[in-house]
Amino acid sequence: MRDNDPRYAQSTKEALIGLTIFVLNFVWWFGFGYGMGSGSPANYTYVLGFPSWFFWSCIMGFVVFSVVVWLAVKYFFKEMPLDSEGVKADDD
Repeated sequence: MRDNDPRYAQSTKEALIGLTIFVLNFVWWFGFGYGMGSGSPANYTYVLGFPSWFFWSCIMGFVVFSVVVWLAVKYFFKEMPLDSEGVKADDD
């Protein structure tokens, strides 16, 4: 039954998309946070009053990945029923 159910394939695809977005978000955050923020605070540059490493890793990361999640849900995720589509449980 499970092999014939297309919901499992779609669910797997959606889980992989979610995991990919999570990994990319972590790489973005880690790269900007530790890449730009590993120097001396005396050498920091600022964007809108925030250290640039914080602005790019936390603030812009939130904005960018909020849009990425919205696009992923809009174009790749599908609404599907969660019931068993007519399969009845045995009444033992």
